[in-house]
Amino acid sequence: MDRRRLIASAGMAAAATTALACPAVAQSMPEIRWRLTSSFPKSLDTIFGIAEIFAKTVAQATDNKFQIRCFPAGEIVAGLAAADKVTDGTVEMCQTASYYYWGKDPTFAFGTAVPFGLNARQMNAWMYFGGGIALMNEFYARYNIHALPAGNTGAQMGGWFRKEIRTIADLKGLKMRIGGFGGKVIAKLGVVPQQIAGGDVYPALEKGTIDAAEWAVPYDDLKLGFHKVAPYYYYPGWWEGGPMLHFFINSRKWESLPESYRAILAAAAAKANADMQAKYDHVNPTALKKLVADGARLRPFSQEIMEACFTAAKETYAEIARSNATFKKIHDSMMAYRNDAYLWQQVAEASFDNFMMSQQRKKML
Repeated sequence: MDRRRLIASAGMAAAATTALACPAVAQSMPEIRWRLTSSFPKSLDTIFGIAEIFAKTVAQATDNKFQIRCFPAGEIVAGLAAADKVTDGTVEMCQTASYYYWGKDPTFAFGTAVPFGLNARQMNAWMYFGGGIALMNEFYARYNIHALPAGNTGAQMGGWFRKEIRTIADLKGLKMRIGGFGGKVIAKLGVVPQQIAGGDVYPALEKGTIDAAEWAVPYDDLKLGFHKVAPYYYYPGWWEGGPMLHFFINSRKWESLPESYRAILAAAAAKANADMQAKYDHVNPTALKKLVADGARLRPFSQEIMEACFTAAKETYAEIARSNATFKKIHDSMMAYRNDAYLWQQVAEASFDNFMMSQQRKKML
């Protein structure tokens, strides 16, 4: 074979290899455009901002071939309709709190938080290593949803009250803006739960239409100015010890993705999950100090109230579990995990924290 024929043959072989390789690469990294609708407004910059970080991470990891456009609540879908629009395929995915949909089935609550459930670290551990993700996705599949953990605020506050709450008797007849599972439980103690949109809470407190309102954590509460009309700021929010958000993805859209893209989505969601908790831990101390300086009066719920609420929660779980086998299955898994987790956390973690907080009280830090 002469030199010219050899070069020509090599060129043809290279061209054939390129022709085979290019479609494979193109197929593994297709151009995809999705829409993500959030249950949260832009004003909740830490929460909504995490959705934007997630989308940016996915774009960077795919050389902008997979782009996700984020929309705040109400822009293309009402905030509380986000999961429904993922189920029916109107949008590919959403950022939401699973417990918003507990009215469809109380089992939804376990994806975010239930009264006296897991704290934020325990929630992560149960989800990622205790079977929680698999259990919840088995349930979510009924609604054409695949879910990825997407952030946590950490334990929330117990809310804003127009008057002090010292005893269980002070709760009777109290009109409180509190939704979901927490509202169902606290109603056993005589509280009258109120479902009120976020923008209507301040005027309702100001006018006395309601007596109390729970919202979130100091950073988000500060923006809304509740302390000006309901100065007593109670803690902890026992119904939200470690509330986790999720990215809900339409199951058919999830299954249609290349495996590499699914791995990228999961990794980007894990980053969002870690970032949200870190951001709230960073901003809440400053916000709490400002609230107190501006007149908020910090108060712990009494031991009597906490124990009565704990008993009411256990009663509620038992009532639902009798008629809902899936609820019971996931409840039993989570609570067994909680019990073992607290055996460990009280040994080293709590001991260290308690000592350090005692030093803070002595002004030694």
